[in-house]
Amino acid sequence: MAAKFTCIRVITAAILLILLPATIFSDLSSDRAALLALRSALGGRSALWNVSEPNICLWAGVTCSSNHSTVIELHLPAVGLSGSVPPNTVSNLTNLQTLSMRFNSLSGPLPSDLSRLSDLRNLYLQHNFFSGPIPDSLSTLANLVRLNLADNNFSGPIPTSFENLTRLATLYLEKNNLSGPIPDLNLPGLVQFNVSNNQLTGPIPKGIAEKNPKSAFEGNPLCGQPLNDLCDNGVGHSTKKKGKGLSGGAIAGIVIGCVVGLLLIVLILLFLCRKRREKGGVRSKVEGGTKQSDVEMAREKPGEGVEKDGVGGGFAAMSAKMKEKEKGEAGGKSLVFFGKVGRGFDLEDLLKASAEVLGKGTFGTAYKAGLETGITVAVKRLRDVSVSEKEFREKIEVIGKMNHVNLVPLLAYYYSRDEKLLVYDYLPMGSLSALLHGNKGAGRTPLNWETRAAIALGAARGITYLHSQGPSISHGNIKSSNILLTTTYEARVSDFGLAQLVSPNPTPNRVAGYRAPEVTDPRKISQKADVYSFGVLLLELLTGKAPTHSLMNEEGVDLPRWVQSVVREEWTAEVFDLELLRYQSVEEDMVQLLQLAVDCTAQYPDKRPSMVEVSSRIEEIHRSSLQDPAADIIDETEEKQA
Repeated sequence: MAAKFTCIRVITAAILLILLPATIFSDLSSDRAALLALRSALGGRSALWNVSEPNICLWAGVTCSSNHSTVIELHLPAVGLSGSVPPNTVSNLTNLQTLSMRFNSLSGPLPSDLSRLSDLRNLYLQHNFFSGPIPDSLSTLANLVRLNLADNNFSGPIPTSFENLTRLATLYLEKNNLSGPIPDLNLPGLVQFNVSNNQLTGPIPKGIAEKNPKSAFEGNPLCGQPLNDLCDNGVGHSTKKKGKGLSGGAIAGIVIGCVVGLLLIVLILLFLCRKRREKGGVRSKVEGGTKQSDVEMAREKPGEGVEKDGVGGGFAAMSAKMKEKEKGEAGGKSLVFFGKVGRGFDLEDLLKASAEVLGKGTFGTAYKAGLETGITVAVKRLRDVSVSEKEFREKIEVIGKMNHVNLVPLLAYYYSRDEKLLVYDYLPMGSLSALLHGNKGAGRTPLNWETRAAIALGAARGITYLHSQGPSISHGNIKSSNILLTTTYEARVSDFGLAQLVSPNPTPNRVAGYRAPEVTDPRKISQKADVYSFGVLLLELLTGKAPTHSLMNEEGVDLPRWVQSVVREEWTAEVFDLELLRYQSVEEDMVQLLQLAVDCTAQYPDKRPSMVEVSSRIEEIHRSSLQDPAADIIDETEEKQA
């Protein structure tokens, strides 16, 4: 009897072993048919799937389960998809957990049979042209965690049945044509919510209002908190009363207030006129003959620049003050030049120059100074120098000896008790920050991949040179506004070494996004902290986002953490600047540079690479990009055909 049962078990096991591969093959065959149906219905780069490859798990954007029995993820972001998604295509991928088709040109309504995807957790369809109402059938996807339908043409109300999505953590519906009220969704796990820039009306439900910022609701005729427009009796009208004029008492109060205010203004003007007469017109006697246009260009906020003492503007106006104060300093002061710099000008020439403010940075104000001899230089006027004169001169001598093609050379400096000036080469193309985040209009010239890679390489080489000068030498203030560009877009690193001289602004907002987490004293920044800042700079080049403006609807999330979360949850293409997505032939190089940026922004300093390694890796990536000179032409052709 035992032998009989053993025989039955062996036969049963053999049958299962025979049938199991057939079952797996059957599932993959069904998924393959669904993908091919989707491919034939839509235009775009899904048509480039190698259909001769029998294993669909190797197709681009297709992810299968661990045993390769079924498709569980489909990632097709920014691949030029167009047309409508027909029924019985995506919905036939019955084990799908993630569907991403964002940043395409898909149109028409969402197929209602998406409700068959019972395992779906993530649905990313933002930045398309989908229209019609949001189907109620989505509310049957009980496992849905993230739903992003932003930047489409959806209309009609937000389905109240979304309350059935008890696991939902993200709901992004901004920039559509949705109307009606916001339903009072009782979803405790909903932590990311945005319905801005629609046509929604009525009061904002209290439970949703308490969890989300004002920006999540702006661009709608809504009322209630956190918006400033309060509701009247909870029906969506402003508390402003219509049809009633001001009372007599209110009118009288306004009239009296106006009269009193006018009298105060007259008294103040009389007082100022009297003071001006007593001073005898000091402003009209300023030495140097500065033109009015120069005065206006160089004018700064009180306490921060040349208007501090009310003497005028430009370096010509500075001249009188400096000469007067120098009389008490032994031997007088002059410009100190470095190296073999030709002395085509002196301090007097500099102080006579017309000055144009280029910008205000962490350590002072930068000017473009046009000398009468035709020479143009950049002058940084330092503020809050925190070291003695001896230490200042010692540290400046070290900076002045730095000589590398990817550094902005320090030509000369001036030191006195009240003024500290640094003179640099002037680079007319401005900074990387201005190039990335400046003109966003129709006349903007996009930065292509090759240019960005070359800028990254040049900046890396400049910082690597700085680090090679000694273990205690660091830049201390790496950011995109300190990467200047030549007319051929070659990178030049500026402001190196100044962090050790100047007490920084107490609220350096523009630096905060670049600063390594371990930095507590901005005057003591290690080389590994420089690597972190450079990693943020690489992320800025790749994403097109400034570190201080990268919240992505998530309060308090900085650029490195946002990138890491997207790479962890989604396909990497989500993070790239839209201007880079057209260069799909170098996608692998972009991903490699992204990985390097993530390595540089590791939380712990010992996990970050050295700048020598960073430069070497960027050089390899840049060389790889240059090995395919036809890449840009191919992408241009494909874009036109699309």
